[in-house]
Amino acid sequence: MIDILIAEDQTIVRQGLKIMLETDKEFRVTGQAENGLRAVELCDQNRYDLILLDIRMPKMTGLEAGKRIRDKWPDVTILMLTTFNDQDYALEALKNGANGYLLKDGDADELIKSVRSALNGGMAIEDQVAAKLVPSLLKHQSERLEVDEALTEREIAIIKRIGEGMNNHEIAESLFLSVGTIKNHISTILLKLELRDRTQIAIYAIKHQLTN
Repeated sequence: MIDILIAEDQTIVRQGLKIMLETDKEFRVTGQAENGLRAVELCDQNRYDLILLDIRMPKMTGLEAGKRIRDKWPDVTILMLTTFNDQDYALEALKNGANGYLLKDGDADELIKSVRSALNGGMAIEDQVAAKLVPSLLKHQSERLEVDEALTEREIAIIKRIGEGMNNHEIAESLFLSVGTIKNHISTILLKLELRDRTQIAIYAIKHQLTN
């Protein structure tokens, strides 16, 4: 089972998300928080596989809560939820280590698909957000930035695919390698580039124009 924490200040929205997520028999919502501070407190008390955080909440925003949670529990999957199609929020969320950024107007199928993608190592970014996010990352970069010379061709190929939103299984299939080998390469990439997680790898790929 996948244990999920939902942090959202509106009770009716929390309940709606819970109902949608639990249409998938592998998902169960085992924690609910009305603000970011409570979300952090619950993470201290319980183990979660996935955390959904609203951006704007009282006492502590989802952005701040996400940053604190990522620092203390680096392996947990974090998805940001909001009604605001704002590239600045998206950029800050991804820089803080979020695995995706979703708008609240999606349906249950889209939500579950995004959650599964994030849990499998992909980046779940709403199309409308991605359309603003990528140009923002490339802004003022008329020339391609030099890729770190320590990277091998295989590592660059993996970085490229992470930047395109592929999960580990998809990368493994495209390069005819095992998932375990891909995970080992990603660990090496993180060390070489001194990055924290695959979200930062994706940002590196976009900034260095490795994506299509």
